[in-house]
Amino acid sequence: MVTRFQGSRVLAVLMLLLPLAFGSRGAETFRFPDIEFLRVPPGVHLSPSEVIASDDWLPLGNSSPNFGYTRDTVWFRFDVPANRQADLLEVAYSQLDYISFYLLDSGELVDTVTTGDRYPFAQRPVLNRHFLFPFNPDGGKNREILLEIRTEGTLQAPMSLWNTRAFFAHASVEEQLHAVYYGILISVIFFNLFVFFALREPVYLLYVLSTLGYLLLISNLNGTAFQLLWPESPEIQNRAMLFTVPLAVVFTLLFSRSFLKLEQTAPNLNRIVLGFIAANALVAVVTGIIDYSNAIRITVAMAIPSTLLLTVIGPLQWMRGKPQASYYTIAWGALSLGSAITAANKYGMLPNNFITTYGMEIGSAFEAMLLALALAARIYQERQEKVEAREAELAAIAARRSAELKLIENALHNTLTGLPNRASFEMHVNDLIHQAPHTRHGIVVIHMNNLQSVTKTLGHQNTDRILERVSQNLNAIIGKLPGIIPLGQHNGRSFFVACLDPETFAFVVNANLTENAGRSVMRALEAVRRPVDYLGMQIPLGAQLGIAVSPAHGTDATSLIRRASIAESSERAKERGMAYYKPSRDSYSAGRLTMVSKLQQALANNELELHLQPKLNLASGQVAGLEVLIRWPARQPSVCADEFIMLAEQTGLIKPLTRWVLERSLQIRSCLLEHGHVLDLSLNISPANLREPDFPDFVNRTMNAHPGHVGAVIFEVTETSMMQDPANALTALNSLANAGIPVSIDDFGSGYSSLSYIKQLPASEIKIDRSLITDLVTGEEDRVIVQTTINMCHSLGYRVVAEGVEDEATASLLKGMGCDMIQGYLLSRPLPLEQMLVWLAQRQETAVKQQLPG
Repeated sequence: MVTRFQGSRVLAVLMLLLPLAFGSRGAETFRFPDIEFLRVPPGVHLSPSEVIASDDWLPLGNSSPNFGYTRDTVWFRFDVPANRQADLLEVAYSQLDYISFYLLDSGELVDTVTTGDRYPFAQRPVLNRHFLFPFNPDGGKNREILLEIRTEGTLQAPMSLWNTRAFFAHASVEEQLHAVYYGILISVIFFNLFVFFALREPVYLLYVLSTLGYLLLISNLNGTAFQLLWPESPEIQNRAMLFTVPLAVVFTLLFSRSFLKLEQTAPNLNRIVLGFIAANALVAVVTGIIDYSNAIRITVAMAIPSTLLLTVIGPLQWMRGKPQASYYTIAWGALSLGSAITAANKYGMLPNNFITTYGMEIGSAFEAMLLALALAARIYQERQEKVEAREAELAAIAARRSAELKLIENALHNTLTGLPNRASFEMHVNDLIHQAPHTRHGIVVIHMNNLQSVTKTLGHQNTDRILERVSQNLNAIIGKLPGIIPLGQHNGRSFFVACLDPETFAFVVNANLTENAGRSVMRALEAVRRPVDYLGMQIPLGAQLGIAVSPAHGTDATSLIRRASIAESSERAKERGMAYYKPSRDSYSAGRLTMVSKLQQALANNELELHLQPKLNLASGQVAGLEVLIRWPARQPSVCADEFIMLAEQTGLIKPLTRWVLERSLQIRSCLLEHGHVLDLSLNISPANLREPDFPDFVNRTMNAHPGHVGAVIFEVTETSMMQDPANALTALNSLANAGIPVSIDDFGSGYSSLSYIKQLPASEIKIDRSLITDLVTGEEDRVIVQTTINMCHSLGYRVVAEGVEDEATASLLKGMGCDMIQGYLLSRPLPLEQMLVWLAQRQETAVKQQLPG
């Protein structure tokens, strides 16, 4: 409202000053005498005497001639009035390059003045934005004035004869009018600049630049800029006009495009405006290169259609229902009309008068005020829209926030049980470790091993109901455990247990507090493993617990959960219902996973080797056979055979590995035979091989392809491996025995097999485990067990081999007990084939020497 009131006041002042301005233009004190003019083509230079002598003079219809854009030099002549009050000639157009004033008395030249805007401003006889030529009114009756005018722009020469005092009285009024005009534009500029800094909206800055462009343009047109800004630089004055016109149009087009929001509301019209912006920008560049005359013509020629476009886009948007376009249409209508009148005047299409001379100033003043009102209304409207939009945004944010919180809660809880899920549990554990890194936190994983069987029996819906009941029971049981750490609340419930997946739950405790409450832990364990009562049925879920403790077993939730899961799936957990993580039992470490690919490559690249360890017949003292043992010498760091064989069993590589061992063993025995060593070879067979349906067929085919080795290759199977699946192991061993493969029971005494099962095996040899042999000399109980084992095996028809024999005393004891063969470091460590051949040769040589008579 303040802006609108101020704009109205400025408009009223301008309206009051306009009549004064019109009156001032007609205030010439003297009637101008008849004027004649002479046009001289470019390149022709005449002296005043030559001009006076010419017969081509023509009468001029008025005292404000306008020849438009011409390169001609135009001469004017008229008699000096007899009135002695007339002492000043005014040429009221500041854009003339060269103008010479000649005063003649009876044909004699008495005064000459040359000036123009190609000369420094200080060279003018009177320092005024118009060209003023004072002359002495006293003189003869035959005095006349000659004016020579040449310019590269539009050539117009509105002339007036004044009394000096009357002129400056008139000029002061005109300067006041210009001061009001400049004041309007400067006020608009600073006001909108202030608004821009307050709101940071580009439209206000564009309007400031547009208004500033018109301010500079008008000040250049009427000569004020030359007088005040660069009076010593005529070249700047001329070039400034060339640049200010296209730049003012460019900023005006940019403002209009932003103010009317053409990019969103009128894409096609927006593209047209952008084209005009580019064209005017190009004109601004070109005008700095070409000559002034052509440059000013191109500039004005481009400005006229641009101004018309600015006039047209307002009504178009107004018709489309854009309220801001009404202000714009009226404002730019006034400016466009004033600009068009001024441009037509420059082309010589309209005569010089107040309207044609000051049309652009009048139009731009009206435009500035109306658009200031429009921008003020725009501020109010946009503020209201922003308030409403902000209120709607706040409401949307609140609704979205509520929905996000609900989604986050749902994302962190299991949809079936309502318990915290894996993501929530991991975040909680990581926070605990971060806050107290040195506190021992126990991560406990509970797995329901029998849940899949329940699902297959009762269906998924019943399983879901069982899980809901189990989750409630677990949460109640674990919540009473000493050292339990809560996992938070949701929907009024307190949680102590998380649901990692449908079969697995987890909780976290302070390990120090829980370990000191053994009875409570055992009661909780019993409660957790108790069957679930559902529909009158007692349903066992086979709960097993695994525990990992930070920081010993890990310092992040992922590692601790993984290791607790490994402990839960261990044999100890199956036996006792609960187990702690042991790094030595972890077969799922990253290093072991890497070893799988390395082992596969080693097998493919033939990097594995077979070493041989002899077995000695105690009765004859002769080597009775060799056990084949696999080695991986190229592996760095080295790894024992038991470790990578276990890895092969877990990953399925045991199948190709065993086949390679068998084929390589047959090649080794062929080599032994070539060197005269007729010895049996013993190979270790994995329990995984016994579960392969095609393993007996493979062995049968392989032995048939090497008939010379049938019966000389013995398969050793550990007692423990047979007891994992006794029925299938027995079937596989019978198939091997039928194929002519002798079987040896390895590590006897370390497992839990019964004599009734041993009697069914198609075995011909029993190997007593090294754990019973190591302390045989010093352990009386071990001697009793070994003696009993030897007697029992002999009674069942088995040969007996003692493993791990490392000294003569143990060998002597075993010989006395009736043991058939021994194997161990007493004889030799496992050696590669080449070294074993050397060892056997040395053994034979020693035996031959012992048999020779002394």
